[in-house]
Amino acid sequence: MRISVTVDGTKYTDEVEPRTLLVHYLRERLGKVGTVVGCDTSNCGACTVHLDGHSVKSCSVLAVQADGCEVTTVEGLARDGKLHPVQQAFHDNHALQCGFCTPGMIMQSIDLLADNPDPDEQAVREGLEGNLCRCTGYQNIVRAVRDAAKHMSPGAGPEAERIAENKHVGVGGD
Repeated sequence: MRISVTVDGTKYTDEVEPRTLLVHYLRERLGKVGTVVGCDTSNCGACTVHLDGHSVKSCSVLAVQADGCEVTTVEGLARDGKLHPVQQAFHDNHALQCGFCTPGMIMQSIDLLADNPDPDEQAVREGLEGNLCRCTGYQNIVRAVRDAAKHMSPGAGPEAERIAENKHVGVGGD
């Protein structure tokens, strides 16, 4: 099947097998390897991306379901060489150990902060409950999300990503 999808601000049109998962399309066809294949069962959240501004586990979405949509991966967050505030907060608060879960945690955190710009610790833990980390014990991840909330302006979540992405459409492969 033929799909057209905008990924990190660049529009792509490709032929895909109807059974191709979005995570595999992103990694294998587009080279977006920051989107991690963790479990292929939507249990771990490592593959979380934004689909039309909302977090989804890309191992549970078919590439054909993304036809006509905008996808943001962790690679598409930085702007003009500057990390997204959530990425920066993860760095500043040492919110990673092996790094395997980090892209999914960051993407889910951005969606969480779009819905709740000033979450308390419990709200962060609940908002990230579908994303697993096997290394850290989550304390620094929670700290990073709360720190990012202080540095982000209200509404600086997925809607702001779409506005920023639209400025970059057409930069890459059509």
